[in-house]
Amino acid sequence: MPKKRGARLTEEKVRKIVTGATVAGVLLIVFLVAILIVQFVQIGIVNQKRAEYDALIEQYNEMIESGENSLELLELEETLRSLAMENGWTAP
Repeated sequence: MPKKRGARLTEEKVRKIVTGATVAGVLLIVFLVAILIVQFVQIGIVNQKRAEYDALIEQYNEMIESGENSLELLELEETLRSLAMENGWTAP
């Protein structure tokens, strides 16, 4: 006699279903943990680069601030004359 489809789940079929679901769940968890680890590493790298860029920006801002003072000083006519005289130029 042919068995009817969907008659009853035997204990062996239930074990196979539970085992398959467990394996799928474990694989999903491993996959998600791997993604989290990669994301944390990328966040760490981005934070490190951001800190480096912030330090460079601060350094350049300090250079700009100190350069503005010396540029203003060098643009003064008196300073230009004295530098020219020091380098051998003569007044017309």
